[in-house]
Amino acid sequence: MNKRKRPHVEETIGVEMFTSDVLAEISSLFEKKFSYRKPQSQVWQLPESTDVFTSDHKEFETLLDLKESLNKIKNLLSNKKLDEWHRHTSFTNKAGKIIPEVKRAVNAELCTQAWCKFYEIVCSFPLLPKEALWSRELNSVHLCEAPGAFIASLNHYLKSQNVPYWDWNWVANTLNPYHEANDTLFMIMDDRFIANTLLWWYFGPENTGDIMTLKHLTGLQQFISNMPIVHLVTADGSFDCQGNPGEQEALVAPLHYCETVTALMILGKGGSLVLKMFTLYEHTSVNLLFLLNCCFKEVHVFKPSTSKSGNSEVYVVCLEYIGRDVIHSLLAKMVQNFGSEITDKSLFPHHVIPESFLKVHKQCCSFFHKHQIETINENIRLFEHMTEEDLTQLNTLRDCAVAYFLQKYNLKYICRKDWLVKKSHAGCSMNTRWFGKRNKRSDTYNERKHMETLSWDNKVVNGYFSPWAKEHAVCNMGKGCILEGLAHDLKCDEWDILEGKKLPEVKCSLFCDGELLKNLNETIEKSSVSQLETGSDPDSGHQSCLSCNILTDDLLLSELLHIIKCYQDVDTNGCEKQVKCLVVDNPSLYKLISQTNIEVTLLQSTTPYPSRYSLLHDGEPRYQQQFLKWILRALVELQSGDAFILPIMSCFTRFTTGLLFVLHHCFKFITFACPTSLKPLGNIAVLFCSGYQCPPGPVRQYLHELDDLMSTLLGSESPQQILEFVPMETLLKGRLVDFLWDLNSAIMKQRLHLIGQIEQLRTKDQSF
Repeated sequence: MNKRKRPHVEETIGVEMFTSDVLAEISSLFEKKFSYRKPQSQVWQLPESTDVFTSDHKEFETLLDLKESLNKIKNLLSNKKLDEWHRHTSFTNKAGKIIPEVKRAVNAELCTQAWCKFYEIVCSFPLLPKEALWSRELNSVHLCEAPGAFIASLNHYLKSQNVPYWDWNWVANTLNPYHEANDTLFMIMDDRFIANTLLWWYFGPENTGDIMTLKHLTGLQQFISNMPIVHLVTADGSFDCQGNPGEQEALVAPLHYCETVTALMILGKGGSLVLKMFTLYEHTSVNLLFLLNCCFKEVHVFKPSTSKSGNSEVYVVCLEYIGRDVIHSLLAKMVQNFGSEITDKSLFPHHVIPESFLKVHKQCCSFFHKHQIETINENIRLFEHMTEEDLTQLNTLRDCAVAYFLQKYNLKYICRKDWLVKKSHAGCSMNTRWFGKRNKRSDTYNERKHMETLSWDNKVVNGYFSPWAKEHAVCNMGKGCILEGLAHDLKCDEWDILEGKKLPEVKCSLFCDGELLKNLNETIEKSSVSQLETGSDPDSGHQSCLSCNILTDDLLLSELLHIIKCYQDVDTNGCEKQVKCLVVDNPSLYKLISQTNIEVTLLQSTTPYPSRYSLLHDGEPRYQQQFLKWILRALVELQSGDAFILPIMSCFTRFTTGLLFVLHHCFKFITFACPTSLKPLGNIAVLFCSGYQCPPGPVRQYLHELDDLMSTLLGSESPQQILEFVPMETLLKGRLVDFLWDLNSAIMKQRLHLIGQIEQLRTKDQSF
């Protein structure tokens, strides 16, 4: 049998196959670089620290003219469907074929657009200081790094170019994709790399990964204290500005400030900084660029070919840092203004910034403004009418760009064993259903702005709940969703209990569809249902939906009997063992089961938790402790082969998921049933656990210690809560995540539907 031939870069088409006109156009794509040339007759110097943060904010009018000009062109896109425009610009992007070809040709790990952009940067500038070459040790810190492509790209460069380093140490930071209070609007949820390299990631003392807090800066300095010197810092931070694209630069300014201060605080003398920015028109950007020009020997602004030509993204590349000791007093003042909000005062007053710098900076802004305007206008022209000739030319240019990229940067193949995530360790990651969901929008900017102006009642009338009107209707949405138990391999001696600041609400979860959770949160927050007690009965009119087939106690009993029969153990004589069932908080089901030959025990809740449903969902600490106590009671009551039925509100948090993970290892079979109630809030699903198998003693002891710590935190009204007690990399393995995705989807769709029934009835009543 023939072995598959390994692809090589040499197999790709060479640049010599293209005409001089095509080559010239593609060459210009790779030359979007502007270097700040400092005048020989005047040194750009930082002002005295006494001048810092003393003047009011004041814009530079000539730069605002460029901003106005650019936004005028961008406004022409306001009536374009976002998904259609994205598909169009992806095709017109001359560098659009580079990423898949690089992945194929050189076996690049985590090959994304960010991977290719960084590879261009590291090949175009001497990022790696000479001191690192001499010592054969490289230390790098990567800020706002998710999903980790800069790190993977740097690794590929070091391995393929035979850079003579004996040792490379890296640390990364990003908004924690596992922290439930983080907003998905600001995050990249792809954790394929993060999950397999968690030890190298720093999420700060509050576990959020938010770089814009002073606690995080202090903690990061401690975390990297084993590095004798940091040679390279990269900062690739941004967030979704689709709601206000014309103000992207101003919106992201606080993040760029915090990234810069962090870099200047941790970078060693002679080190390099790569900072992603956007347009550079605002006074905050002018101040930042002047600061960097005074702190580094060289500053360049670079737009990689693989950065879409029509967007505002650029990379500021700073070489040969003068060292934090030289600017100690300035940094001290900058740290005082560290945070997510722009301070009332400007970093520098206008009069301290030399005219020579402003002249060079405007040249820089005009250079990138010209390229961006040309690209947007060309994209608009092609969107309205693309000829066959245009199509042929674009395909030729895209092919040429691939050949040019591979040749210019001398990309070479590396083996899988040279990846940072080795094949034997791969596979620990979030549910793949998350991938590709971020920022998928089919509306236009104008339609989004119109939706923002609608009142909640108008949204309800206009069919806000309609996407879920049909999906909720299946009776017992848990049917067929089975989680097979695992043999005991609970290495709890390797686990740690992670505490953090109490969750204000649950905005993010890897264990459900994030868009669905976002809509549920908005619905609960704005609807009248949020005022109801979880145990109260809302207006019965909402039960008019004929497709809402609740799973009655009779149906639940039938499900239980079926599960027990399928998984019932037999004794040494071949007879089926007598099964005991522990039922939580369901007296009527308890009475039904007691009429069968199954021994049954009713377990009532002992810990009071808030009666009002909140945006915390299962993140409420008292609910979490009650759930834990139910499991602890089961470990005492049940014998081998027994069953356990317990209600569940949701399973969005790492804590509740940890409890499900324990159940997963204590029962041969777990499934769920939904809906079990027509009340829009509270528990509308139950878990069926069958075939109990007692966990090892250390696990039970660990859970008791967890319960004791929770009692201490709740009793003292501590601002902390337990966020995690089973490591995330452990939770992400196996089929648990798939099961939880189905469970949470069923609960959310049913809850949204029930709330929708009430809201639609209410708006009808108000119209009369």
